[in-house]
Amino acid sequence: MVHAVVGAQFGDEGKGKMVDYFAVQADVVIRFQGGGNAGHTIVNEAGRFALHLVPSGIFNPNTLCILGTGVVIHPGNLVKELQSLEQAGISTRKLVISERAHLVMPYHVWQDAYEEEVRSKKVGTTLQGIGPAYQDKSGRFGIQIGEMRDLDHFQRRVEQAYHLKLQRMPGMKHLCGTFEEMWVELMAAREVLLPYIMDTLPLIEEAVRSEKHVLLEGQLGVMRDVDWGVYPFVTSSNPISGAVAAGAGVPPTALKRITGITKAYTTAVGEGPFPTLLNDEIGEYLQDKGHEYGATTGRSRSCGWLDIPTLKYGAWLNGYTELALMKLDVLSGLKEVSVCTGYELDGNTYSMPLPSYELEKAKPIYIQLPGWQEDISACRAFQELPAAAQTFVKQVEEWTGVPIKYVSVGPERNQTIVRG
Repeated sequence: MVHAVVGAQFGDEGKGKMVDYFAVQADVVIRFQGGGNAGHTIVNEAGRFALHLVPSGIFNPNTLCILGTGVVIHPGNLVKELQSLEQAGISTRKLVISERAHLVMPYHVWQDAYEEEVRSKKVGTTLQGIGPAYQDKSGRFGIQIGEMRDLDHFQRRVEQAYHLKLQRMPGMKHLCGTFEEMWVELMAAREVLLPYIMDTLPLIEEAVRSEKHVLLEGQLGVMRDVDWGVYPFVTSSNPISGAVAAGAGVPPTALKRITGITKAYTTAVGEGPFPTLLNDEIGEYLQDKGHEYGATTGRSRSCGWLDIPTLKYGAWLNGYTELALMKLDVLSGLKEVSVCTGYELDGNTYSMPLPSYELEKAKPIYIQLPGWQEDISACRAFQELPAAAQTFVKQVEEWTGVPIKYVSVGPERNQTIVRG
């Protein structure tokens, strides 16, 4: 069975926890898109970890973990992540990297900083070089990680790309290091990464044809999709389920299960429209209680009420077969919980997100639901939840039209309620 786990909001929904949860039974976990600009926070019996590139299945010693073709990889940062896992006693011997995955080079990081510096309206990029790497990939100037294996060829390609980048963007020279400094960094990473790089397609084909449990994880969520998100405040790839086939290397017809991950409220990092944003004490309450800080950058996440139009939008675009509702425990202690069920703009109402230039002017339409005071972190069955919490879950399920199969009441793997 091929099973995709995708973000149903702006990213940072808790995909890492659920992939870690599912990976216990998975034979293969494939990261199918994105780079190291967003992380997954994992809490399990091994400890607490922030993963940026490595698939969340790495904690299961029997699971093959693949960095897929659709991923862009900063070699130095990946080496640091591998070393941190090994130092914590987590083996990385079951990780492989698609030879077709593209590299995030140091000059991409410099370009990222320069482009954000000169924009009149900031995008809110994490300055990790992800956007420029995808630019070069689409423009056919990118370098695939498999090219590292032929050292002479790799050096020619890197030299050509480095000098061409500076010729094209002379304004960023004040941010750039020398070629020699960059080359030393790349050679150190190359020595570590070479054993991991291979043609991953035969492994994936064998797993799918053998009907093994193949789990696919993306980065960010539908509202950061380069085509369907709040453009231009988006990532540079497609985190929706439609990108699974290209990014992982599986036929679309193989995808049988799609789990959308949403929080019980909404969070976002970076710029762009956020209709349910709470710039008040409730927003601060959600941020503090939910520990809403990015796994990669440490930036605080803006918080707001749950946005049903976003969930319905993702349900159509992703084709969720089920939802996982994360961080329901964070809402405990509120007397009343609001939920956005639509938007109002110029006297008209909308039930789906609008383009960002219109969405930033839209006003949310709220419905209030009763809150609950009980600590629900020890609940392990749906019936153990307070009546108001049960009502909240059932109402979200009704509004979205997608069954909520999983309810998370804490960061630990075992703090997950399975319904049905």
